[in-house]
Amino acid sequence: MKVTANHIRLHVEERGEGDLALVFLHYWGGSSRTWTEVAAPLSATCRTVALDQRGWGQSEAPADGYRIADLADDAAAAVAALGLLRCVLVGHSMGGKVAQPLASRRPEWLAGLVLVAPAPPTPMAMPDEQRLAMLDAYDTPEAVGWALDQVLTARPPGEELRSRAMADSLGGASAAKRAWPTVGMLEDISAAVTAIEVPTLVIAGERDQIDRVETLEREVVGRIKGARLVT
Repeated sequence: MKVTANHIRLHVEERGEGDLALVFLHYWGGSSRTWTEVAAPLSATCRTVALDQRGWGQSEAPADGYRIADLADDAAAAVAALGLLRCVLVGHSMGGKVAQPLASRRPEWLAGLVLVAPAPPTPMAMPDEQRLAMLDAYDTPEAVGWALDQVLTARPPGEELRSRAMADSLGGASAAKRAWPTVGMLEDISAAVTAIEVPTLVIAGERDQIDRVETLEREVVGRIKGARLVT
């Protein structure tokens, strides 16, 4: 379904029902479909809502408005448009960075926060050459395939998952593809993150070479009071 949020049309995938909604925000290169295998079983006991962030999936792709605050505004507006009253935010990587400042605003509907290998609130430590090389990461099937095999997974995904991920990454708008490596991942939102008050779970992958366990311990868990880390 589509909702008008923050002056653009965003695509939303909804499943299940209930007073509590899990609101999913995907990684750079993903879409609401990224969460299918997670949301589907959880929808048996609660409502799940997965967004296509602007420029990805079936959402509109304006020429600008891709800063972290803009994406957080989109998510907040989508929650309002859907009339959700009690939510847990679940963000992965880029979506995890978007979820942090949104949670720091302490919206009345926020009941909890789950950060899955989140990008840290501080600028990501990465050589400029490597960061700028990301501008071409989703331009061709070969480039996306390399990213999936060498960066994004620890073991080969099934053919259906691989095909879906490749389509999502290739289909992203150029403005959305460019914004994360040139703007979003360099933003420093660490001052805001200390205001997060809800129960927070940070999930790290022991073999993750991008958002490493020690980085998440220092930059994320260390800034959010009472946050719990699971590796």
